[in-house]
Amino acid sequence: MYDYHLHSNYSDGDFLRAMVAAAASAGLSGVGVADHCMVVSTDWARESRRELGFNLDTTYERRREAIESLREEFDLRVFDAAEVDYEPGHEAEIRAFLADADFDYAVGSVHALDGANVHATGHFEGMSESRRRELVERYFEKLESLVASELFEIAAHADLIERNPALRGFATREQYERVADAFASSRTVPEVNAGRVRSEYGRFHPTTEFFEVLRERGVEFTLGSDAHAPDEVGPLAAELRAFVADSGLDPVTLAV
Repeated sequence: MYDYHLHSNYSDGDFLRAMVAAAASAGLSGVGVADHCMVVSTDWARESRRELGFNLDTTYERRREAIESLREEFDLRVFDAAEVDYEPGHEAEIRAFLADADFDYAVGSVHALDGANVHATGHFEGMSESRRRELVERYFEKLESLVASELFEIAAHADLIERNPALRGFATREQYERVADAFASSRTVPEVNAGRVRSEYGRFHPTTEFFEVLRERGVEFTLGSDAHAPDEVGPLAAELRAFVADSGLDPVTLAV
């Protein structure tokens, strides 16, 4: 099994060596170190880079050297990847960076909504329901644009809004169908993401309804634990294995 999405200390995860060692102990055949990376020139991205220290755009070459050493040490494939924030209208910036960086593959994600992180419950919880529904629609518009751009091999956690209690439950089947149609026409594939399966959220991305809509369109999936700590890797790999067995999913293996 390949886990194409976990993080290291080159963004907001634990030490790179510890994450790869945990993946090897979990019996994975391959693991993708897909650290957060922001290259778009928006106010939100610049502020997030400063405050969160997401500097992979300047440190990826150093990380690549470390990954090459770890490939020699551990008996699994270690992919040099990045989770890159997407913003409509900034495709040229992202494309130029990815061409220069030449990662094994890129994961695209939408984290910014209304000038805030999608996770920021406090930013959204005081809004009217109609405003929150508008923002959920905006989230799916961005996701649809991400998929259509074909900048990325993988689209991360395709319904990230479900992690936020203030935005959870507002997605519609029509939104799912629009995004599913975009995936069906794109080289970009979504992932089954287990990043919050052991928290109060308690579900995979995408939700069961969204997953079934995507499968109706013949959309394929990769797998990603979205693990940030070594002790998460093994349990989340087990959760993903169980999901694959229960759903009959045949995950994609990237040609990298």
